[in-house]
Amino acid sequence: MAAAGEQQGREYLERYKIPELLHNLSALLLYHRPERPREFLIHALERMKFAKLTDVEYPYLVDESNLDAMFEMLDTASQGYITLVQYKGALKTLGLSTQDLPYEEDATITLETFKKEVKKKLQESWAIYQS
Repeated sequence: MAAAGEQQGREYLERYKIPELLHNLSALLLYHRPERPREFLIHALERMKFAKLTDVEYPYLVDESNLDAMFEMLDTASQGYITLVQYKGALKTLGLSTQDLPYEEDATITLETFKKEVKKKLQESWAIYQS
């Protein structure tokens, strides 16, 4: 009987993506290290709700300057682009999915594309909590 209750609990958590939500909230908390963590988390949840209702950006760990810096570190030769392998590595580093990328294996990714696509992936990662 206890095993059935435990299984139901797991299914509930998975259905509402609670582990992923807690992981993202914990990452925000560790990144920002606010003096008042409970208020910070409440504010982050309120921002998520507001973002869902109004299509504004979700609370992310990275901003424009972080994406610029990440791209610059990957583009060591200052060519203005990175390879698909480097792009996939950056996505993995940020905890984002590398599935369904619309690029061929020999594609090059510019800074503009990198920022646009990473922001899109970040938004997708937060949007799963719409239930």
